[in-house]
Amino acid sequence: MIDLKLLERDFENISKKLALKGVKEDTLKEIKNLFEEKKEAQKVLEELQAKRNALSKEIGKLMKEGKKEEAERLKQEVAKIKDKLEKVNKIFEKIETKLFQKALIIPNIPDDDVPVGKDENDNVEIKRVGEIPTFDFEPKSHDELGEKLGWLDFERGVKLAKSRFTVMKKDAARLERALINFFLDHNREWGFEEVWVPLMVNKETMTGTGQLPKFEDDLFKIENENLYLIPTAEVPLTNLFRDEIIQDLSKPIKLTAYTPCFRKEAGSYGKDTKGIIRQHQFDKVELVAITRPEESDKMFEDMVECASSALEKLGLPYRQVMLCTGDLGFSAAKTIDLEVWIPSQNKYREISSISNTRDFQARRAKIRYKDGKKNRLVHTLNGSSLAVGRTLVAIMENYQKADGSIEIPQVLKKYL
Repeated sequence: MIDLKLLERDFENISKKLALKGVKEDTLKEIKNLFEEKKEAQKVLEELQAKRNALSKEIGKLMKEGKKEEAERLKQEVAKIKDKLEKVNKIFEKIETKLFQKALIIPNIPDDDVPVGKDENDNVEIKRVGEIPTFDFEPKSHDELGEKLGWLDFERGVKLAKSRFTVMKKDAARLERALINFFLDHNREWGFEEVWVPLMVNKETMTGTGQLPKFEDDLFKIENENLYLIPTAEVPLTNLFRDEIIQDLSKPIKLTAYTPCFRKEAGSYGKDTKGIIRQHQFDKVELVAITRPEESDKMFEDMVECASSALEKLGLPYRQVMLCTGDLGFSAAKTIDLEVWIPSQNKYREISSISNTRDFQARRAKIRYKDGKKNRLVHTLNGSSLAVGRTLVAIMENYQKADGSIEIPQVLKKYL
């Protein structure tokens, strides 16, 4: 959640930044009007409180002087002021509640160095790593390869569930498991502690990281329960510290977890309908870090390097891309995407997003740390390391042979 005090104090400047992330002018005007109403109510409250305090002092003075009748008259005035104070205070609280509800659906403020743009076409490439493979035959897509090898069974996935669910068999199932273990081991080498978390979380947890209330349509809700299937391990990992004050944050808290992830993909109808690029259920290994504010920039760089290093170990060509303001996620202040080369599509596709949310999630989830005598908000960061299914796709397509077989990256062989 954004800092409402900052927005109120520097409304024009912050509003311009929020507009770059798609916040509508009408919404900003409504918030500005609420700030003005709050200011007016605060002014009335202070005036009434000052008047009540002055009369209370006068009553005390009159009582000492034995002027009871005059004191009683003033007491009646104080009672009337008290009634007014209660009414104005209710108005003030109602305004604050409205502001809080608005803040829950307002995205994070982009960092100053985030490129300005409308959508993914305005993202800025940072660098490319690895050589794009060349083939002396017509390369097949992963879904063609998967069906020919008996690795991917799309029809039975639909029979068991519905579209965008797939059954993996034979070496595809083994490779999925190998990749999970490889990513977890790789992340542990980078100092991330492995954690096993629930796949279902409550409303408060989803609200803490920003999935609720704005993105409820993308979530799978458990009927008659205050529970949702997680869209990413970022949600339970970050919320481990919800409503807590971390006593010692002298070193960043670095966590990694493997989980299945569940998303309705409500806004993606018609996109990536073939294969396993975009599924309702997919495996992912996640990175999460909780740091002091002055350490989050360095941690952001480390997490980008950690995820990039995994791709390099696998020998997969990829690029790093800085997301523009219009393509930046709801909670993110800054994001770098890693995009892996997909031969059948002749382009790079996202395989990881590493984001610094600054204190946005910490303010929502009330995650603080002890800094001397003060309690301060932490910074939270998250990133995929990596999306397992998309990594499998990249291996199948980049390592395919003319006879339809798939070479296995050397780093994975010990897991198979």
